[in-house]
Amino acid sequence: MTDSAGSTGSEPVLDIPVSTIDHQQTTLGALGGKAFLVVNTASKCGFTPQYKGLEALWQEYRDKGLQVAGFPCNQFGGQEPGDEAQIAEFCETSYSVSFPMFAKVEVNGSDAHPLFKRLKSEAPGLLGSQGIKWNFTKFLIDGQGNVVGRYAPATTPADIARDIQALLD
Repeated sequence: MTDSAGSTGSEPVLDIPVSTIDHQQTTLGALGGKAFLVVNTASKCGFTPQYKGLEALWQEYRDKGLQVAGFPCNQFGGQEPGDEAQIAEFCETSYSVSFPMFAKVEVNGSDAHPLFKRLKSEAPGLLGSQGIKWNFTKFLIDGQGNVVGRYAPATTPADIARDIQALLD
């Protein structure tokens, strides 16, 4: 049985189907990489300036194997109301984002994207909570698809650099 995103629920994390911001079907694994930082993003959030830090990580570590993947989400305070074209334009013009951005998703509830269902189950939050509390929750995945870290929205991208470097070494 597959869900609306085409996931069977049993494939490796890096093989779960995702859609790029311009609606091309792919997987995280198709990006290649030794480490993946998956982030639920929003354009009108107090944490939105983290796009700058995410881009800095991408620029510093992409040639060493880091993939940063942004997944816009409108589930928290309606802070991502635009469509994919508006989101892409905002990210490029406001923060010079060049890392891969994906189609808008839900990260909580019955319509949560299969990727986020899996990330939350493999890396629960505080006190075992599976729900994502806000925009800019980050998940670090190794090159084999193992979820190795979950970071709260207040954790800056720079604070994750040491963990990323450890996966890339």
